[in-house]
Amino acid sequence: MAATDTTALVAEYATLTERCGLMDRSERGKLALTGMGVVEFLNGQVTNELVGLNPGKGCYAAFLTHKGKMLGDLRILAVGEDPRAEPTELLLDTERSALQALFDMIRRFKVGYQVELHKRTLECSLLSLVGPDAMQVAARAFALDPPALAEPEDSHLLAQLDHRPVRLIRTDTGVDALFDSTEIAVVRAALEAAGAVEVSEAAAEIVRVERGRPRYGIDLDETTIPQEAGLNERMVSFTKGCYVGQETVARLHYKGKPNRHLRGLRLSEPTEPGAPLALGERPLGSLGSSVISPTLGPIALALVRREAEPGDTVAVGEQGASAVVVELPFQ
Repeated sequence: MAATDTTALVAEYATLTERCGLMDRSERGKLALTGMGVVEFLNGQVTNELVGLNPGKGCYAAFLTHKGKMLGDLRILAVGEDPRAEPTELLLDTERSALQALFDMIRRFKVGYQVELHKRTLECSLLSLVGPDAMQVAARAFALDPPALAEPEDSHLLAQLDHRPVRLIRTDTGVDALFDSTEIAVVRAALEAAGAVEVSEAAAEIVRVERGRPRYGIDLDETTIPQEAGLNERMVSFTKGCYVGQETVARLHYKGKPNRHLRGLRLSEPTEPGAPLALGERPLGSLGSSVISPTLGPIALALVRREAEPGDTVAVGEQGASAVVVELPFQ
């Protein structure tokens, strides 16, 4: 990486960790489900509990194979006019790499339900505000009181920008704005005027890796069971009714020990994702997300076999690099 690129990335990282960064994430996959049977239908397909998810609330979940392996993860937002009633629409937001699998799953299993599926990926834009000032920036841009945004992760509200509807969604690192794609220039300008500074996705990836948040398609794939990635607490309900893949997920949670765990790696040198990992002669897995943190140096995420415990030093790649295994998040 050139020195000028490094300098820019460090400045963007400072924006994300000290103020408020702005990123365009409109490429993410987006769908909508409408109809009176949406909650009943989707509740039988995903890992988290949707019954009782009233309009204005949301949750994080996965959809699985029958063997409990992840086909993707998604954010589910409940939408409706009455916050005390069952939602009539569910907005679904997922990694673009998982969109087709989500679309196919819904089309396959919605037969017999009063549910309609709508594509929203191109129709809706998504801008992310990340950083300690994210809520204040969003409040200024949309003339809101900051406490209106101080809700749990995945809660959301419909704001207005000169009579343009914009859905503001709480995230673990700030606020997402979801709106009609024809309005992106106007919404972006309002957020920048309120104090947001545009940053690169590369800078945001550093913050994500430091926080130990895995990303589907990079750190997780169709071989991953949620517990291996430490996701049970965030995305799995063990009190809800049946869903696809539940038997494997429940059995591993109550009786088993996962063969792999998501760990952090403090690398001896920058290394590309995909590099093989080994403890002595034993293969452990491969490197996932890999970044250079301005504060921590080269770090990475990886699903590694349970034989590699925090504190162990493992070999990385075939060029003599190594890494120390650590608990997440990075400290």
